[in-house]
Amino acid sequence: MPSVPEPLQKLEQTLACERLAWRIGDFPQAAVLVALSAEKEPQVLLGRRAAHLKHHPGEIAFPGGKRERIDTTPWCTAKREANEEAGVLEELVQPLGELPPLVTRTGFEVHPCVACVPAQMRLQIDKQEFDSLFQLPLLRFADPALFRLETMRVQGEERKVPHYRIQDDNVWGVTAAVLAMLANIAYDAGLDLQRDWKQKS
Repeated sequence: MPSVPEPLQKLEQTLACERLAWRIGDFPQAAVLVALSAEKEPQVLLGRRAAHLKHHPGEIAFPGGKRERIDTTPWCTAKREANEEAGVLEELVQPLGELPPLVTRTGFEVHPCVACVPAQMRLQIDKQEFDSLFQLPLLRFADPALFRLETMRVQGEERKVPHYRIQDDNVWGVTAAVLAMLANIAYDAGLDLQRDWKQKS
């Protein structure tokens, strides 16, 4: 794999990469693979979740899913799910680090595993999970003009929920939060998330 571009070097230098075993948590656990391409302007792999899914149908998300018994670490979950859902070969995944877990409004503790992957990569979509897969420049998520916080009521409580307006799409919730956190590290974007992500979003 080619040398790691500068934005990804910043992520690798800043993020923890302990790859610890799963721990008992207060919520059901899941992991996502944040796959960033090894090129001067890294692209991030995203997909539109299938419309028939029970949780977050039609939303933009990273490949990922629930922890299974065979998974010893969040990285095992993230790489397995990315392979199953998007055809990302495990041997192509170069870990950069991990963000702290975030809790979704549906009550899942999501572990974002941030990795570098080749710029040219053959993907194979699982239509049971995603309607489509695509890549967008990570730099786009550093643009404050595209980022906003919306106040939403979740189970009777008001929450500040991050949103990105990308062309005709709305990227929001935990996916938007992860992208904003990465943009803050890689590009000093200064985006303010204004909340405690250890609670339900």
